[in-house]
Amino acid sequence: MKFSFEDLGCISYQEAYIIQKKRVDQVLQGELSTIFLCEHPSVLTLGRLASEDNLLISKECLDEQGISVEHIDRGGEITLHSPGQLVVYPIINLNFFKKDLHEYMRKLEQVAIELLKDFDIVSDRFSGRTGVWIGRKKIVSIGVGVKKWITFHGMGININTDLNLFSMIKPCGLEVTMTSISEIKGQVIDMNKVKKSLIEKFCLEFNGE
Repeated sequence: MKFSFEDLGCISYQEAYIIQKKRVDQVLQGELSTIFLCEHPSVLTLGRLASEDNLLISKECLDEQGISVEHIDRGGEITLHSPGQLVVYPIINLNFFKKDLHEYMRKLEQVAIELLKDFDIVSDRFSGRTGVWIGRKKIVSIGVGVKKWITFHGMGININTDLNLFSMIKPCGLEVTMTSISEIKGQVIDMNKVKKSLIEKFCLEFNGE
């Protein structure tokens, strides 16, 4: 499968969403699949079946901190995006790959698992739950959408994320503690190094190159 990579830098959630939807329509018209990499200012997103009961802070407090809440068209529960988290939005045409969303999400998990190995971190899946885990701590969250087998939304990998922000929610609707590469390694991580690894692992997992 051929695809390109595009780094959007730090971009608002809504702006990135508009870019995703535009690219979905372009891929439907035959253009190249694209993987967007970015970071977002702090925002909470709720998937199609998410419950606001998993939001543990008032809207007033969120407004005071400048944190928005977005109801969006992906699967999954509530999650946080914030600076220091690498957000990956693959706009991939599964018509030319395999029309199986479960296998697609397992491949996204494997990309993250292989990336973490580059930082000497052993991670794994947690039976019955989506994402990637270090023991019982979660480090990668995944939630996807699809339109005519073109994927959008994707995964958030905690790199230098302020983990205190997760206290505002029950991440993914679970009683779970979140972690990050920087917490595990005890130092700030070079985001460019992570992006380079992500691109390599993505190509290996989806193309076998």
